Amino acid sequence: MLRPRDLIPHVDVALVTLDSLRLDVAARAHELGETPHLSALLPPGGWEARHTPGSFTYAAHQAFLSGFLPTPARPGPHARLFAAAFEGSRSTGSGTFVFPQATLPAALEALGYHTVCVGGVGFFNGRTALGSALPDLFAEAHWSPAQGVKNPDSARVQMGVAADAVTRAPGRVFLLLNVAATHTPTHFYLPGARRDSLDSQRAALRAVDAALPTLLSALRARGRTLLIVCADHGTCFGDDGYWGHRLAHPAVWTVPYTECLLDAECLLDAP
Repeated sequence: MLRPRDLIPHVDVALVTLDSLRLDVAARAHELGETPHLSALLPPGGWEARHTPGSFTYAAHQAFLSGFLPTPARPGPHARLFAAAFEGSRSTGSGTFVFPQATLPAALEALGYHTVCVGGVGFFNGRTALGSALPDLFAEAHWSPAQGVKNPDSARVQMGVAADAVTRAPGRVFLLLNVAATHTPTHFYLPGARRDSLDSQRAALRAVDAALPTLLSALRARGRTLLIVCADHGTCFGDDGYWGHRLAHPAVWTVPYTECLLDAECLLDAP
């Protein structure tokens, strides 16, 4: 595991959440060589299986932003990368970045970081009180319909917005990028498809991977970045009769995860 306690405030921090992406979809795309840019960020074993703290976007991101990232899907204990100070915590290790504030954006802002949120799904749209709750945690927030789930070109738009924001950022930056493309609807990524499926989500992930270099290049140009890429939750496509998420099913709770230090190349400490 990386040691954020030793890295912060000397590196940028970026959390990229691939909304609704299933572990099996991510793993299959990796195995087939369909996502070369994401695969370059992975350790030799590929995507790590983890359990998310929330079965839908809002719950998962509220947890993530207080330090509760997905937990390794194997017996613990497992030290966390980040942790809001909490009496009795058993997941705070010697390398954990511990902060007194309630959220990671507030903690990093107190250390001089510029915090940026690039939203994707409706919980980031800023159009309602609920849609503003997560973006309002950041000094700078971006959302438009072009970044949302209905635009088949959303990944390219989002990566461009994120790259521009980090390039302009003074000093160190903390970026949250919630990627919309892998969230329903995904059928339009497969010509002729009329229903979302494992295959259509994999096609959406290919579109995300094709757009990713724009952001990676912008981050590398700034120096080193502690980069976390994961799904916030998975989703069901008829598994055991279930569709969607916000429900207790292994396809929802088990998510793909990776973390690395990004500079000229991605250097990894294995978990």
